[in-house]
Amino acid sequence: MTTKIRLEKLRNKMREEGISAYLIPSSDPHKSEYVADRWKSREWISGFTGSAGLALVSLDHAGVFTDSRYFLQAIDELEDSGFDLHKVYNQFVPQHYTWLKENLKEGDVLGFDGKTLSVNDVKKCREILPNITLKYNQDLIDAIWEDRPAVPTNPVFLHDEKYCGQSCADKLAQLRKKMETEGMDSFIVSTLDDIAWLYNIRCNDVTYNPVAIAYTVVEKEQAILFIDAVKLTADLRTTLESYGVVIKPYNAIEQYLTDQDSQKTIGFDPNKLNQVLFDNISSKKKAARSFTTQFKAIKNETEIANFRKAMEKDGLALLRTFMWLEEHVGKERITEFDLSEKLAHFRSQQEGYFGESFGAIVGYKSNGAVIHYRPELEKSKEIQNEGVLLVDSGGQYFDGTTDITRTFCFDEPQQEVKTAYTAVLKGHIALDDAVYPIGTIGGQLDILARKALWEEGLNYLHGTGHGVGFFLNVHEDPQGFTAGNSPRSNTVLREGMITSNEPGFYKDNAFGIRIENLILTKKHAKEGFYEHETLTLFPIETKMIDETKMNHHEKSWLNRYHQEVYKRLSPQLNEKEDAWLKEKCKPLG
Repeated sequence: MTTKIRLEKLRNKMREEGISAYLIPSSDPHKSEYVADRWKSREWISGFTGSAGLALVSLDHAGVFTDSRYFLQAIDELEDSGFDLHKVYNQFVPQHYTWLKENLKEGDVLGFDGKTLSVNDVKKCREILPNITLKYNQDLIDAIWEDRPAVPTNPVFLHDEKYCGQSCADKLAQLRKKMETEGMDSFIVSTLDDIAWLYNIRCNDVTYNPVAIAYTVVEKEQAILFIDAVKLTADLRTTLESYGVVIKPYNAIEQYLTDQDSQKTIGFDPNKLNQVLFDNISSKKKAARSFTTQFKAIKNETEIANFRKAMEKDGLALLRTFMWLEEHVGKERITEFDLSEKLAHFRSQQEGYFGESFGAIVGYKSNGAVIHYRPELEKSKEIQNEGVLLVDSGGQYFDGTTDITRTFCFDEPQQEVKTAYTAVLKGHIALDDAVYPIGTIGGQLDILARKALWEEGLNYLHGTGHGVGFFLNVHEDPQGFTAGNSPRSNTVLREGMITSNEPGFYKDNAFGIRIENLILTKKHAKEGFYEHETLTLFPIETKMIDETKMNHHEKSWLNRYHQEVYKRLSPQLNEKEDAWLKEKCKPLG
C-alpha cells in the first residue's frame, strides 16, 4: 500500500469522524524518542523514517514537520508521497501550531491519538487553538493499519547491581522520600527508561534502547508494575515481589487510575504522562518534573567507574574498525553500510556488549551533510580513499552506553574543510575545558561550542549535546548543551551528569563534520565550580587541523587527550595495533 493510498484511507476516516485535521507525532504512549514498531505511525503514513518529526493531515493538505537534522533525508523520503516537508528551524518550537492557526477556522475539529501527546502538549493545543475542538479518543491510524505490529513481549532481565550500583529497594525509598516531601500519596512513572532504571530491569522491546513496555505507579507501601506477565520469568517476578512490587497487566493502568481514592494525591509529570491516562485519574493530581528522571541523570560512583570501562571497550572496537578500514579502503569495495556492519561486529567482540545504542551514522562525502543519515544496504555510497567521512556510532554494554563521532579525510583536505574542521574542534575543546559555577544551565554553555565557528561565518542548527543513559537511552533527559527555551537548555547541570559534546558543520551536497565525546560533570578544585572529565577514548583526526588557527592551550588540550587515550588503550593492544594508535596520538607541534 503506497503512502498516497494510506493518506486517502486516513482522510476517509477523518470525514467519517468529522475531523478537519489529524496529528500523527513520532512518539508512543510513553513519550519515547525511539519507539517499538507498533507505534511507528508517522513513518507508516508518510514514509519519513527520521526519529523526530510530526505528520499533519487535513482534508486538502499533508505535511511532515521536522528539524534541520533531517531536512535532506525528508526531501528524499517524502518525494511523491503526498506529503510536503515543513522545515522547522528550531527543533523546540512546535511550528505545526502556526499552520493550524492559519488553516483551521472556528468550530473545526483537530484529532489525534491522546495516548501519543502529553498533558502539556494538549494544554498547549488548547491555549493556541482556543476555538478549535479537540478529539483525541480514537487512534485513526489503528483503524486503517491492517497488519499493525503487536505490543512487544520480549523477555525482561535484571541489570546486576554490580553495574548499576544501587538496589531497586534503595531507588524506591529515594522516590518515596521525595513523594512525602511533595505531599504525594503515589507517583506515576510512564517513561520506559525511568521504569527500567527504577526496577533495575532491561529488555529489548525498542530497537537500540534496552527498555520494556510498561507503566508503573509507586505508592507509599507498594508499587504496581503494569506489564505483560509473559515478559517476566518466575524468578524475576519473585525478585520484584520481594521489593513490594505488584504485577498487573499492561492495559490495566487505566482502570487502576479510575478506581483510586478521590481524596488521595497522585503525582505526575505533565511533559511525560499522556493525556488519556491523565483523563482517567480520579484522585487529586499534582504536577512535577519526573523525580526518577532527575535521579537517573546523576550517575553514582559505580556507574561512573563502569562507564570508564565501557569507554575502553568501545575505544578498542573503534580502533580495530578503523585499522581495518585504512587497510582495505581503495583496495576493495567498502560501502557506508559495510562500515556500519563492521563497527557493530568489532563492538560485539567486547565483553558485556548488548547491541548498538543507535543506528550508526556513516556519511561519506555529501551524505555526511545529512545529519542523521542511516546507510542502507542497497543505497550506500562506496567509500574511496579520498574525501571526508563522518562516522557517528555507539554501543550498549552492561557497564555503559557510548556515543562517539569522528570525522576522517583520506587525502589532503581542502582549506575549506580544514577551516571548518578546526573551528569545530576549537568549539569542542572550549566546551570540554569549561569551568563554570554551580547552578549553571546547559544552555549557557552552548556558545562556547559555537564561537569559533561563528567567527568563520559558520554554524550548525542542531543542539550541542544531550544527556546519556547508563545502559539505557543514548538520548536521555533532562540536561543538554542547547541554547533556547527548552527543558534541556534550562536544566541545571549537576555533578555526576554525563552529556555529549558534539559541535559540527555541514555543507549541503558536499561534506559533514562532527566531533563528539561524552563528558562528565564533576567538581572543580575551585569551591563552587564545576569542570568536565572526558570519558570517550579514541583519537581525534589531526590531518584535517589547520594548526595556524589553534592556540597553545588548544594544542596542549589535544595532546593531553591523546596521551590519555594511548595510556588507557595501549596495554590491551598487540604490537601492530599499538603502533597504529601511537601514530594517531602523535602530539601536535
